Amino acid sequence: MTSVAHEAWFQDPALQHVLELLNGDGGEARVAGGAVRNALMGLPVADVDIATTLLPEQVVERAIEAGIKAVPTGIDHGTVTLVANHHAFEVTTLRRDVETDGRRAKVAFGTGWQEDAERRDLTINALYADVRGEVIDLVGGLPDIETRMVRFIGDPAQRIAEDHLRILRFFRFFAHYGSGRPDAEGLRACARAKDKLAALSAERIWAETKKLLSAADPSRALLWMRQVGVLTEILPETEKWGIDSIHGLVATEQALGWAPDPILRLAAIVPPDAERLEGLAQRLRMSKVEAARLTGWANAPMPPNDVTDVVFDRLLYRHEIEGVKMRLKLALSLARAGAQDDTAGMRRSARLSTLLGRAERYRKPTFPFGGADVVAAGVPPGKRVGEILTALEDFWMERNFTPDRAALAARLGEMIRQSL
Repeated sequence: MTSVAHEAWFQDPALQHVLELLNGDGGEARVAGGAVRNALMGLPVADVDIATTLLPEQVVERAIEAGIKAVPTGIDHGTVTLVANHHAFEVTTLRRDVETDGRRAKVAFGTGWQEDAERRDLTINALYADVRGEVIDLVGGLPDIETRMVRFIGDPAQRIAEDHLRILRFFRFFAHYGSGRPDAEGLRACARAKDKLAALSAERIWAETKKLLSAADPSRALLWMRQVGVLTEILPETEKWGIDSIHGLVATEQALGWAPDPILRLAAIVPPDAERLEGLAQRLRMSKVEAARLTGWANAPMPPNDVTDVVFDRLLYRHEIEGVKMRLKLALSLARAGAQDDTAGMRRSARLSTLLGRAERYRKPTFPFGGADVVAAGVPPGKRVGEILTALEDFWMERNFTPDRAALAARLGEMIRQSL
């Protein structure tokens, strides 16, 4: 019998207390989904979710009697969050689908574990562990855990028809947990239904895409998405650009210890066209920070290989530093990919590494002069103040940001006298 009883997270007293509370007296509760999957795959377990035959109201009642905090986070859909010893556990009543339209489902509460398992999306996500830690597999998930096969439960077309987002979840879970080729039936079903993605909200699409791009190595998943037309459906900007550079980026991340960065990885597979990327960010309802990183990268210049430190510092001052760093990281990953047995390529990689290090250490200096200083010197408010301020900032920058307020005031006096 496969078991997770020996796992530290399962032995957590808070979890054991909640499982003991929900089992017995006509109720049954099991750990469900991701915690069981990750434990069996030897991966870290973060969140522990619980499925139960008890109704939400019964869960709340038992929690209150036991002095455990109960938060009705999604009580209409059967979910209550129990907080025991500062650990939060989502507890969801067993459910069955009453009606689905590809975007949302109407559910009814049930008591059947088989029915609850079969309404889930993928076999590796539908495993349970009972109060003793014994793993219960009702849909063939254990063999798929062994082979790292990401497979829909039952008929893939039916699973996708219930929720079109499952197309992206199929590839996301393949990126995180899959090995070899994706399940052929699942691929065909995703290819046939890819146009249904247009019916989903932009927020759901971007959230799922970002999770996929956060995988340790999303390159194989992106390749299969490209081949069946799903990638073009959600990111048409990639259609004539290509995704080959993602391999080199992932290899460089792993070699240099960079954390996976979904925005940087997105930049690797789309053209650096600020106008198109603004449209992409708006279409996917990205956050302002995410959109700014993309457009900052598109607008950032690529420093020449022979750029001096002084000129490079000026470039960093004039442009979004994050955008320049993204430019350098993508250029470095490309150079490293082609640097094997190539002296020029190795020199290029070394120079890019040096520039990237300088950019990461760079702290933008603050220009110590303002419009009020120009007006105080006798220049009437208006367009001329801005022109003078820009000229003063150029003067300050060209002298390596060293002139202080006194020097800038002296320079301003000269400019005023010359204009008389």
